[in-house]
Amino acid sequence: MPDTFQEYVTRVIEYWPALFESLWETGIMMGFAMVAAIVLGLPLGTLLFLTARGQPMQNVFIYQLSNAFVNIVRSFPFLLLVVAMQPFIRAVYGRATGDPVAASFPMMLIAIALYARFVQQSLLDVPKGVTETAQSMGASIPQLVWKFLFVESRSSLIIGFTTAFVSFISYSTIMGVVGGGGIGDFAIRYGYQRYETDIMYTAIIVIIIIVQLIQWWGLRLAKKLDKR
Repeated sequence: MPDTFQEYVTRVIEYWPALFESLWETGIMMGFAMVAAIVLGLPLGTLLFLTARGQPMQNVFIYQLSNAFVNIVRSFPFLLLVVAMQPFIRAVYGRATGDPVAASFPMMLIAIALYARFVQQSLLDVPKGVTETAQSMGASIPQLVWKFLFVESRSSLIIGFTTAFVSFISYSTIMGVVGGGGIGDFAIRYGYQRYETDIMYTAIIVIIIIVQLIQWWGLRLAKKLDKR
């Protein structure tokens, strides 16, 4: 630990290139996770809603299959999920560790399942009368989803995505345990393993600041879109 604040600043400046690189790696992992959540998690959550009992596309088989996937992935301990996926990642990407892109595979899988459940819950909170009104107007399924359900639930969808994003950051730090890079790997290698607790706490503070900024932005956007 440095004796003075000036020494602390000097040490932070010394480690800044490595800290910046770790933030860039975390950004890569987060980027893949966010894209997966929107491109696959949003449709999956919508499918869960539409195929449930009493909904416009009621289908027990599809609902049970989708629901089982979401439940299994969400209940799987993330560190074990990372280890279990390594043979698959190695076969697809060529390497399973030491690369933020390789680390993104389990991040994407958990992002899909996590946000799908948020989406399903958001759509369930939409008043039943909205669906009935859309059907009485002869709206097709795509029109029902885009012009009615998503419009009514947009604030909740943003809040759900913000909450999921914070969870993605937590998962990204775990990737450091298996050499996946990112801010978690920085905190472990330069802080914990070298007993340089000031550097470790600096990494933690950076993570906290990022989380707070994202939560503030997400809640602000959700409040702006909420027309109720």
